[in-house]
Amino acid sequence: MTDQPLFFRLAVLGCGMIGASVMRAARQSGAVSEIVGYDADAGHRARVAELGIADRVAETAEAAVSGADLVILATPVLAMAEVAKAAAGALRPGATVSDVGSVKGQVAQALDEVLPRHVFLIPGHPIAGAEKSGPDAGSGELFHNRWTILTPQAREDQPYLDAVKRLADFWTALGANVETMDAEHHDLVLAVTSHLPHLIAYNIVGTAADMEAVTRSEVIKYSAGGFRDFTRIAASDPTMWRDVFLTNKEAVLEVLGRFTEDLQALSRAIRWGEGDKLHELFTRTRDIRRGVVDAGQDISAPNFGRGQH
Repeated sequence: MTDQPLFFRLAVLGCGMIGASVMRAARQSGAVSEIVGYDADAGHRARVAELGIADRVAETAEAAVSGADLVILATPVLAMAEVAKAAAGALRPGATVSDVGSVKGQVAQALDEVLPRHVFLIPGHPIAGAEKSGPDAGSGELFHNRWTILTPQAREDQPYLDAVKRLADFWTALGANVETMDAEHHDLVLAVTSHLPHLIAYNIVGTAADMEAVTRSEVIKYSAGGFRDFTRIAASDPTMWRDVFLTNKEAVLEVLGRFTEDLQALSRAIRWGEGDKLHELFTRTRDIRRGVVDAGQDISAPNFGRGQH
């Protein structure tokens, strides 16, 4: 719990799993005095009201942000600029506007184009989540000991720097570890650690389903731990991930190209029976994975150095 609220009114636009978690965590931590929620889905708005995780549920984005000094956009990334544009006219001068999207470059540019100059735009990304969605999936503990990355604009004026510090303190109050980096580097890092693994998981499930020699019942019946564990993330929100790949396509395609080259080399080693190469690769990658576990860190949330580019 914080000694004093960091923000008076928090408006969360988008009440899915992440948005609901922000509201729950903000309330539990005492980081804000008042919470207002909004979602384009009337069912989500009704459920947030039933759960009592917001002090008030607004019917429009504009009504939600009125008087808020912190606004968090928690919609799918392709919807963020549209929601921000709808709310722009009601944003108070000096308010901080941030987001939770896993793509920063294209999204930050789109937000900057629609938001008024009198607010502080500080893009952000909490590296936390689950394959579940909707307000009921929210958890006040979701961000504990996970990383939140902020990608501030290239500004050096003191009011903006103060706003960045205040937002970092907010995420720290929610239990997160906070780092900063530029948007381009963030998108490349996430392409490696999150976006490509999701793409592979979606694809391997589709491959298994399309193979005529393997029936759907056999995939379900004989799924070993490896298939179940690896493809769990393929149950994630398809709208969110469609938007991620469309907005971070350059970084994803760059990493996918490198991965494809490595996969082709692995394929050749298997084809030509090069056991030594396979053993060398598996030993090296096993040691890397064990090192991550021994360090007490989750491989999905690496320890990014502050200011790393």
